[in-house]
Amino acid sequence: MKFNILIGFLLAVNISFSQTFSGNAGPIADNSESSYTLNVNGLTNLLDTNNFGLETICLNLTHTYLADLEVRLVSPSGVSILLFAGIGGGDDNLENTCLNVDASQAITEGFAPFTGTFRPSGQMGLFNNQQTGNGVWTLKINDTAGQDFGDLVSWSLTFGNNPASYFVFTSSNLPIVVINTNGQNIQDDPKISADMGIIFNGEGIRNYTTDPKNNYNGKIGIEYRGSSSQMFPKKPFGIELWDLNNNSIDSSILNMPKDNDWILGVAYSDKSLMRNSLTFRTWEKMGYYAPRGENVELILNGEYWGVYYLCEKIKRGNDRLDIAKLDPIEITGDDVTGGYILKIDKGTGSAASEWQSNFPPANNPDGIAPTIMIDYPSTDAIVPQQFNYIKNYVDSFETALATIDFLDTVNGYRHFADEASFIDYLLISEMNKNVDGYRISTFFSKDKTSKGGKLKMGPVWDYDLAYGNANYCEAWDHTGFSFDFNTVCGDDTWQIPFWWNRMMEDTLFQNNLRCRWENLKPIVFDTTIINQYLDSMATRLNESQIRNYNQWPIIGTYVWPNYFIGNSYQAEVDTLKWWIKQRFEWLDANIPGNLIGCGFTNVNELNSQINFDIYPNPFQNQFTVQFNENLKGLAKISIFNLIGEEIYVNESSIIDGKIAIELQAELTKGVYLVAIEINGQKSKVHKLIKD
Repeated sequence: MKFNILIGFLLAVNISFSQTFSGNAGPIADNSESSYTLNVNGLTNLLDTNNFGLETICLNLTHTYLADLEVRLVSPSGVSILLFAGIGGGDDNLENTCLNVDASQAITEGFAPFTGTFRPSGQMGLFNNQQTGNGVWTLKINDTAGQDFGDLVSWSLTFGNNPASYFVFTSSNLPIVVINTNGQNIQDDPKISADMGIIFNGEGIRNYTTDPKNNYNGKIGIEYRGSSSQMFPKKPFGIELWDLNNNSIDSSILNMPKDNDWILGVAYSDKSLMRNSLTFRTWEKMGYYAPRGENVELILNGEYWGVYYLCEKIKRGNDRLDIAKLDPIEITGDDVTGGYILKIDKGTGSAASEWQSNFPPANNPDGIAPTIMIDYPSTDAIVPQQFNYIKNYVDSFETALATIDFLDTVNGYRHFADEASFIDYLLISEMNKNVDGYRISTFFSKDKTSKGGKLKMGPVWDYDLAYGNANYCEAWDHTGFSFDFNTVCGDDTWQIPFWWNRMMEDTLFQNNLRCRWENLKPIVFDTTIINQYLDSMATRLNESQIRNYNQWPIIGTYVWPNYFIGNSYQAEVDTLKWWIKQRFEWLDANIPGNLIGCGFTNVNELNSQINFDIYPNPFQNQFTVQFNENLKGLAKISIFNLIGEEIYVNESSIIDGKIAIELQAELTKGVYLVAIEINGQKSKVHKLIKD
């Protein structure tokens, strides 16, 4: 009996056994990394996830901007785990803050000063890897920005019989990206060398973490990217493919065209994980280049980091924005006229590659004029003659637009600007009512004069806060025009240039805008088509989003600057679909312009009695137009591309209620529009797909 009692007592002692060790402390260096050590000795067991291992980490620290800090713990065996990063925003301090994987609340869900116990961001259980815990443990605090100060007051590690476990990521229906920085800290600039492998066995084939890195396996340069997105714990990354000597190399990734520059985007505020890809694909369907991309799951330094969007970076190239290459020696004549990629964005202070507009923002004469930046050529490649040329060209465009004669057919704004692209950029910006639209991450370009040479809007970029996903400046409201931002938020630092409001004073621009909206409604701005895309993406992401939101538990939690906070992933998707429906209905009722005289779309179209079907659709060389009524006579058949250009027209007799069309090789593969006119009556537009 006594023996049994003794055994029970010993078991109870063993279950409750724990040891706590305290480390040294000190100042946190500004805009640098600080290291603090803790010596562990006397542990008799190896660390594991079942019997004995690391349980809890506790910290006390002061710091005036917690979001700047990245805090990692490194074990004696060299395992490095992220404890947290980007938490607390601009608030301060951790007061008696402990990290334990069994805590009910994640550190990303808390608020400064984070008093209490929280789940860490990283997989703390990876320390319990059958290695000894004895030796020197190192706490690394990396302050990623300047002018903020603080101190590590104290920290400790507790080992015991309730060791931290960890999530094991084994496979995915998405491609898997594996990056190892080999102990280096990623920073905003410059890039550091790292190893990257991509596991992608083909569409519809499952990918396992143990599979060979068969899509890419080599060196990269990696850095943080973005502006406000860097404050989040889940960071966005810029990637450049490198050789062993850190020279850039081109390679195809995930079946996308070869290049060396890529982006790993996070969509942290966008809990649908779709807003960027939806906008990119919409712009592409409108007939323009948009960055290609694929959703992937990321493993960074052995830790699971969730769902990312691996996509192309906006840059000049035959397979990206296809404008002329501009060499430093091209400084005169047609040579100097292009190509250039420009953007309106937050200024960097680099006078060599940016300037401030001479004109105040729209509806805000006292506001700060927009900053116009040259994205290509790069700051270290552009020469003064090229800088002066493109600055003077944009200045001339703005001057022509601002003058009383801005509609002049020779010297007005159309002499400098490609109206069609400005109309389309306005439509896509209004479609999603991006709170940053027109004023931040707004790209436009200019090719050589011999290749057209006018300013063209696009490509599109950065839509995490679009589609009602921001709680400021009325961005959540599905009504109102986004280009009127300055009247809503006139005190914001970054204002919209006067271009759009001025163009909307042009009756012809309004009419062309309305016509383009009507032309694109059947194939682009259609909720059925949009919903099909969103549903297909939700199905594709259904498995990975669960892992993502276990790692970053933000479903049901406010993340700046969310307006709607859904209690499930599906609720986020459904609300996105609802918002788009409301937005399209408002735009349809409020886009100005007169439909008379705009190509194949006019007032008669709205009540057209010409109803027809097309088969087969998609087609190869031939298709048939079948009329639903017993019509006779001649029918004018027009085919348009998505830019609205008429590329085929023919008059044919209606025989037995139908017309057979043979196009042979006149159309390349893609989406087109078909309209029919009979006796002055114009039909509604039908979508035609060339296979």
